[in-house]
Amino acid sequence: MYALISIASGVASGLIGFYVGVGLTALVRVAFGHSPWDAQISITVGYIFGLVGWLMGIGMWGAWGREWFGLPTYARKAPGWQRYFVFNSDHKVIGIQYLVTFVVVFLLAGLLAMVMRAELAQAGNQFLSNDQYNAVMGLHGILMIAVAVAAVIGGIGNYAVPLMIGAQDMAFPRLNALTYWLNPPVALLLLLTPALGGLETGWTAYPPLSVLTENAQLLFNLAIITFGLTSILGGLNFIATIIFLRAPGMTWGRLPIFVWSMFVASWLALLFTQGFAAALLMVLLDRAFGMSFFNAEAGGDPLLYQHVFWFYSHPAVYIMVVPGFGLALELITHFSRKPLFAYKYAVGGLLGILGLSGLVWAHHMFTSGMPNYLHGPFLALTEAISIPTGLIFLSALGTLFMGRLWLKTPMLFAMAVIFNFALGGVTGIFLADVPTDIHLHDTYFVVAHFHYTIVGGEIFALFGAIYYYFPKMTGRMYNETLGKLHFWWMFLGFNVTFFLMHWPGILGMNRRIADYPSSLEGVNLIISIAAFALGASFLVFVYNMVVSWVRGPVAEANPWRARTLEWQTSSPPPIENFPAPPVVRGHPYEYGVPGAVHAIVPTPMPGGAPAGGAK
Repeated sequence: MYALISIASGVASGLIGFYVGVGLTALVRVAFGHSPWDAQISITVGYIFGLVGWLMGIGMWGAWGREWFGLPTYARKAPGWQRYFVFNSDHKVIGIQYLVTFVVVFLLAGLLAMVMRAELAQAGNQFLSNDQYNAVMGLHGILMIAVAVAAVIGGIGNYAVPLMIGAQDMAFPRLNALTYWLNPPVALLLLLTPALGGLETGWTAYPPLSVLTENAQLLFNLAIITFGLTSILGGLNFIATIIFLRAPGMTWGRLPIFVWSMFVASWLALLFTQGFAAALLMVLLDRAFGMSFFNAEAGGDPLLYQHVFWFYSHPAVYIMVVPGFGLALELITHFSRKPLFAYKYAVGGLLGILGLSGLVWAHHMFTSGMPNYLHGPFLALTEAISIPTGLIFLSALGTLFMGRLWLKTPMLFAMAVIFNFALGGVTGIFLADVPTDIHLHDTYFVVAHFHYTIVGGEIFALFGAIYYYFPKMTGRMYNETLGKLHFWWMFLGFNVTFFLMHWPGILGMNRRIADYPSSLEGVNLIISIAAFALGASFLVFVYNMVVSWVRGPVAEANPWRARTLEWQTSSPPPIENFPAPPVVRGHPYEYGVPGAVHAIVPTPMPGGAPAGGAK
């Protein structure tokens, strides 16, 4: 009942806001002698009003908005599962909201990938026209990008980071809730794009085509600008939380490596996300208000878009992958029962990625007509970023060496991250070097490389973290046999699918096109079969998670015997996370060190005074 009231209130307020915005736009246009309706302007203004209405209706007005006018605030109290459908500021609730939402989006985007591979199983057009294929491909691409940006940071990050640093919540809890509830309108706009002609430009939205296409592009622009706002606000919140809310004794040298990776990814999100938003805002202004940022006849420059877009979109790769690195190292050290090898160098590698990631964007533009004298510097800078990445790999391999490996499902996924991303890194060398990039640009070699880095790196880390934190989030254990079945099925299906894609790419098969030469039909059929097998592996995951959440065995508070703070409280944790503020005494990864203590978590006595307990 509470959930239904909350969602209905948000939808009703959003619709009212949309029509108010459209009506005000019509009045202003009529006052200046124009027709009352202009699709681009009316939808844009209506969306802004509707977005505000949605947020206020879903619960932001009671929990936050009333305070702006000196009124007392209130929050909707919802029991059990219904709290996930209201404006809830608890970081643990928000983390699960993000995680479940973007796992659903991931599965939907995967279904679109199956449609694409069914079309590409044979040469020629089977059941999709070229335009329909572009629409499916574009929607698949942007949904997967959204998952890669938000699932780990918003889901695992929101849930785990405050617990890992001994905080009660994020620095700005209501802002945290706001960032989540901005996402449903984003999903709605993207899912409406096929009804308005589809995304002909793909997820990159290059002009001049993105300025001239159907209104689906307008919905895309509004959605991604909104999504960018969630990334910026979320990054700011994580930075403030990690800097100011660490428990006493939690020095920078004692931070868990996943927290370091979240800190770096948050700075990347805060610094660079404006690029994508600015690029799409300029497209929006060209479309709706007659400006000419990208109209060459009016003095604009289409190449400007590529610079602004890739200035964000290459650092965005590290926004996605760096938290995956952190998760992989986190899991590897716990399941190796060894201190994290070269901890300081791993942190240095993460910070090195932060420093270099904004200097490599133009290797995406070697074929776009940039001056030749820029090729060399961008080639060298792109190769240089492999050095800090290599430090992270060495840390992982050094931790695995001579470790007492506990090959549970989370550990298998963590080791797969290292294997997969190594292959992605090797193929990236060819795309960083000008001569080979000119041949391979916009081919399936790029598709294979990109999926090895993002899916093979971050998404495998995401699934490892889901299995790792499942008992913490639910208080129940998943089925280990099904977990391992999911891993091996997914790992083999993934590698067969995307390793084989390098071959048609080398032979010149273009990406983002519905047809290809008939000589490549055999390898594409094998890729499609492997892709269907990869897609089927997630049925095992969904079954395991749903059944285990409902009636899995009750989990211990710390089933992994891990040392970090999130495992020193109950599973699931209480609202305040810890019964009393913990005090950190040592490093989180001192496995095998006699007498080592990471933290003391006091236990309150009946009279309220804390009693210490070493962990």
